Amino acid sequence: KGVYCLQYDDTKIVSGLRDNTIKIWDRASLQCVKVLTGHTGSVLCLQYDDKVIISGSSDSTVRVWDVKTGEMVNTLIHHCEAVLHLRFNNGMMVTCSKDRSIAVWDMVAPREINLRRVLVGHRAAVNVVDFDERYVVSASGDRTIKVWGTPNCEFVRTLNGHKRGIACLQYRDRLVVSGSSDNTIRLWDIECGACLRVLEGHEELVRCIRFDTKRIVSGAYDGKIKVWDLAAALDPRAPAGTLCLRTLVEHSGRVFRLQFDDFQIVSSSHDDTILIWDFLHLPSEAASSPLPPRTYTYVNK
Repeated sequence: KGVYCLQYDDTKIVSGLRDNTIKIWDRASLQCVKVLTGHTGSVLCLQYDDKVIISGSSDSTVRVWDVKTGEMVNTLIHHCEAVLHLRFNNGMMVTCSKDRSIAVWDMVAPREINLRRVLVGHRAAVNVVDFDERYVVSASGDRTIKVWGTPNCEFVRTLNGHKRGIACLQYRDRLVVSGSSDNTIRLWDIECGACLRVLEGHEELVRCIRFDTKRIVSGAYDGKIKVWDLAAALDPRAPAGTLCLRTLVEHSGRVFRLQFDDFQIVSSSHDDTILIWDFLHLPSEAASSPLPPRTYTYVNK
């Protein structure tokens, strides 16, 4: 069992599962309202907007679903091994695979998605991609992060520093934040390629990472979720010991995915649960509350 990926909004949570399905949960009732079937392997990654859900699977395909009806409207057969991650925005999609390649797609319509370019250069599985109008950023089991120009898909630079493979990454403005099986998180300046900070504290592979303007939230295979002070992490004078604001220990299995906003963190794990953490009542590192900070749990049995 396991929930491998999720995304949520005010009304629903969409999760991708090891049992080859996508489940849509109602946020108010916490009930599963739709199950999307069609993949023949675990659903490893997904993203949705107001029109479509797009998912990638260990069956090597990318599938497109109507978000309202749940109908499958397109299947993209390109990668020759598991599709590990994908992102789409503004008529463009980037997918990456265990086959070591990255595919850039033009999205004309849900039923018309065309391959634009294949980016090759990584020497191991490409685990994660992110992009904006300037850069596509990819990270791999080969320990490197590669930066490509979005308009022309040309290679720009490699970010070197992680000692082991990279499992997760987010990119916004000039900042790239990555998590690795060397148990560390690194912050990078995409324009010059410099590593700005190494965050240490997780005891196992850092599997998922998200940041906003104030915080970085990371989840690891040690079952812990850590909240870090982003501004302090970007300040070279800030002592390393002050950077982790709190550690959340509630999952009994590896943490696979998380998403957060100003009010809450939603995390999913190998322990078959999706946890919702209320940011207003999280224990601080100093005063660890004996009460569990989660507000509710869905169990995907």
